[in-house]
Amino acid sequence: MTRLYNEPSAFADEMIEGFVASHGRWVRRVSGGVARSTRSTPDSVALVIGGGSGHYPAFAGLVGQGLAHGAAMGNLFASPSAQQVYNVAKAADNGGGVLLGYGNYAGDVLHFTQAQDKLRAEGIDCRSIAVTDDISSAPLAERHKRRGIAGDLTVFKVAAAAAEAGYSMDAVVGIAERANDRTRSFGVAFTGCTLPGADHPLFSVPEGRMAVGMGIHGEPGIGETDIPTADELAELLVKDLLAEIPDGLSAHGARVVPILNGLGSVKYEELFVVYRRVAQLLSEAGIEAVDPQVGELVTSFDMAGTSLTLFWLDSELEELWLAPADAPAFRRGAVSAQALDAEQLTMGAEQQSVIPDASEESKTAAPMVLAALDAAKAVVDANVEELGRIDAIAGDGDHGIGMERGIHAAVAAAAEAVERGAGAGTVLNLAADAWADKAGGTSGALWGMALRAVGQSMGDSERPNAAAVAAGVAEAKRSIMDFGKARVGDKTLVDVLAPFSEALTAAVQGGASLREAWGAAATVAEQSAEATANLLPLMGRARPHAEKSLGTPDAGAVSMALIVRAIHNTLAGNTAGKISVKETA
Repeated sequence: MTRLYNEPSAFADEMIEGFVASHGRWVRRVSGGVARSTRSTPDSVALVIGGGSGHYPAFAGLVGQGLAHGAAMGNLFASPSAQQVYNVAKAADNGGGVLLGYGNYAGDVLHFTQAQDKLRAEGIDCRSIAVTDDISSAPLAERHKRRGIAGDLTVFKVAAAAAEAGYSMDAVVGIAERANDRTRSFGVAFTGCTLPGADHPLFSVPEGRMAVGMGIHGEPGIGETDIPTADELAELLVKDLLAEIPDGLSAHGARVVPILNGLGSVKYEELFVVYRRVAQLLSEAGIEAVDPQVGELVTSFDMAGTSLTLFWLDSELEELWLAPADAPAFRRGAVSAQALDAEQLTMGAEQQSVIPDASEESKTAAPMVLAALDAAKAVVDANVEELGRIDAIAGDGDHGIGMERGIHAAVAAAAEAVERGAGAGTVLNLAADAWADKAGGTSGALWGMALRAVGQSMGDSERPNAAAVAAGVAEAKRSIMDFGKARVGDKTLVDVLAPFSEALTAAVQGGASLREAWGAAATVAEQSAEATANLLPLMGRARPHAEKSLGTPDAGAVSMALIVRAIHNTLAGNTAGKISVKETA
């Protein structure tokens, strides 16, 4: 368990602060993460990597000469927001374009793609590589759906070395894609991990058993078995990885980088015992091990587990893999580095947002927007543990925590905006940005999009009315469905948002007031959330374990139904009663 922390909600920020304070030779703090504190070659490609915190050395430990130029750092087990990725990319850009690298998780794909679009709109050549090395997360025929785990290191290292060598953007992307195609990983876990402030792990493994194919966020594995001996574990890992050799290659005579990765609680000595047998098995298969890596490279807090990665080399990939690098958690050879000057070290710091002018009618309505967000905060706080329990059935169990982080940040931003005289639309827009930034993950991205859509529809020039709110909710539905690609029936929050929006619009067009229309639509939302119990998930981390969630409603759908009912209570002037999950699911 995580024992040393202050406020759990401040853990990620305080961790980053301490990391920068202790590694200033390599990194500087920028809004959204860290960037190199040393000079990079002008007009070269910049590699910006990232993901949720809680996986050190990934991702901040890989920033330095010969490796990444910056790392966007999300909250615990939550992808960084699009704004965080954008901020780090702007700070790291050398003038030759930016390559974004991340593990293939829904939240990361959403946020990094949004950041990529924003950078491209500014004329910056921006590309992406989503690492897909985990063979347990999808079959070979659907390799594009696989998640990224310790194979992140191989892709990032060779792409960064190519950028350092002056390769063009097209060539750097080509190297990254080739490395991804030649990287395979497989992992196991013996115990779950416990986030700061939690009194139980995100998941558990029965005593004496081992979860096979476990993900680094606590995603359930593909099965369980008795805990093997070290040699038996090595044989399992090598056997499964050699069953899927990259196209066009054969084991005999191949040169491969093996990476035996500890997930947090397995000691180095244990890893060496396992690697002893891994090395024997690779040699027996005719494979030459090149530069083996044994240690903690992508962790999961205190999870007890390990993964094996095989990176199948060619001459160019081998040269790039062995190229010098100097980062806090990965050093090889000698590099020359020159520190940035004082002014450059402070570039990318956070700045207070500008409050645009607003009409008195809109300013007068702004406190009601804050009250609605406050109601959402209260209902999330009251149900955070149950939302996490529902999410853990087939996912990673962090939905409640993520929602809590997001709504707390949204309320704080909204309260500051109201105090500074913002109109209703700006209050929601700033709340949206704060929710996405602090929550991260898929739900952070989607709730940020939803609040912003409603905020932009309301605007700051007039007092919000039912038609504007309904139009904003409809736009939120359209944006989320277009961007996230989810449809009704996929067992996501869309299963609540779509019927809620349709009911709200119909009631408003029928002449109902906002309070009346919202109340009727909230009932539809609750019914729709309950109905997701009968669905199998077709999107996100729960998809590979769909059957486990049958009979349990979707956590994102439930949280949305809770929030819209809490907002209705605020509109109706009824804020006394608490709403629980049991009333919606």
